[in-house]
Amino acid sequence: MEGRDQAGRTRNEKVLNCLYENPDAIFKLICFPWAGGGSMYFAKWGQQIHESLEVHSVRLAGRESRLEEPFAKDIYQIVDEVLCAVLPVIHDKPFAFFGHSMGCYIALLTALKLKEKYKLEPVHFFVSSATPPYSKARVYIPEDKGLSEEQLYHVLNDFGGTPQHLVEDKELFQQYIPILMSDMHVMSTYTCDTPSKAVLSCDLTCFVGTKDIAKDMEAWKGITNGSTNLHVLPGDHFYLKEPGNEKFLKDYIAKCLEISSLANF
Repeated sequence: MEGRDQAGRTRNEKVLNCLYENPDAIFKLICFPWAGGGSMYFAKWGQQIHESLEVHSVRLAGRESRLEEPFAKDIYQIVDEVLCAVLPVIHDKPFAFFGHSMGCYIALLTALKLKEKYKLEPVHFFVSSATPPYSKARVYIPEDKGLSEEQLYHVLNDFGGTPQHLVEDKELFQQYIPILMSDMHVMSTYTCDTPSKAVLSCDLTCFVGTKDIAKDMEAWKGITNGSTNLHVLPGDHFYLKEPGNEKFLKDYIAKCLEISSLANF
């Protein structure tokens, strides 16, 4: 039994990256990365964030320490895996989700499954730079089958959901092609109907850059009965990598969670 438990913990640690453990934290912040992204960017948030938070960042198969694992077949396989990994992390403390771009869709489906199966819900849901999956403004991503490297390059360049330095660096781009192709497939095969009623009850905050490709951000309010806010910050799809914006995000998240704890006191 102990061996199986240890194997489970090891597996969960592969899926969730927590660089800075904080046993005294009041909240757990689970972060979901963008298409082509790894876990390190958000995992590093744990070093300089309010002491009330412990940060865990999702690491998808086929990258970083999971390089040898096969890519997920679809977004639902990713969600099932994240669900198993996140349950032991959030079972004893309030938690919040932060998703950027593709990460918003994974975070949403994870939240819905948590509520459906375990009656658990984040105290706050933060979405960043993602057109709602049910919005008519959502950018169509073609199926990746048969795309040449040049065609993939142009699709990513037009879509704007991948850091520009990665798209422009040919050598680096070559290394990331399998990851990008996998994430494009995940995105292109995911569809979602407009919710007829709110599916969550937590508060929701949307963030978007002034020159972002994400549109119709206000339509995210349809998923919850909680309060909703929208913040437009200077920058493009990766506005959050600007130091000033990053600090704003960390401070704002901590403040929101602090307020939520007071409201539930």
